[in-house]
Order: sequence, then C-alpha cells, then structure tokens
Amino acid sequence: MRTTYGEATVRLYHLSDASEGGAAETLFYGPLDEALRIAAQQAEQVQDGLFLATDNDVVAYLDLLEG
Repeated sequence: MRTTYGEATVRLYHLSDASEGGAAETLFYGPLDEALRIAAQQAEQVQDGLFLATDNDVVAYLDLLEG
C-alpha cells in the first residue's frame, strides 16, 4: 500500500466469498489507524476477506500485517 501514514483516509471493506468475486461490504471509511484497529477486532474468518483501499492502492488486510 503506497499510502501508509496513520491519518491516511482508507476504506476498510469485507469481500464475502473473495475467491469467487463476492460482494463488498464497507465496514469503515476514515483514518488508517482506526481502520486497522477495527480490522484487528474482527473474527479470524472475517479478517481473511478484509481489504484496505486508498486513493491509489488496495491491499488485503492479512497481507499488510505480513509486510
């Protein structure tokens, strides 16, 4: 994710059935710091389908944690 500062505005969303191109449900829109806090509180199964989008990039939540 190119935009990495804590106040960057992001969209946190869950992609149901991500492997099959499922539906996206926005969970939060606001600062990256808050989005990461909300994502960490989700169940493990939900975290598998979480994505963060900025104005110039999209990254899977779990991939961001590994990086």
